[in-house]
Amino acid sequence: MPKATTPAASAPTYEQALAELERLVQRMEDGQLPLDELLAGYKRGAELLEVCRERLAAVEAQVKVLEDGQLKAWTPAVGT
Repeated sequence: MPKATTPAASAPTYEQALAELERLVQRMEDGQLPLDELLAGYKRGAELLEVCRERLAAVEAQVKVLEDGQLKAWTPAVGT
């Protein structure tokens, strides 16, 4: 029986999504894409942006838990 893949298993990491989004934006800014590819690129970019937003929100939620429910300002360590 084939193993079913979950959307989370096939979703790119934050870094992968961001890198693909940057490449896509560059291609779109070059102005050389046909209209159909431009539309497909826009749709893919929206998907990648959502992946990045979801990942950032998940990390923020974890930080809140780690900080005992209180989001504290980060200050860099002095002397490092």
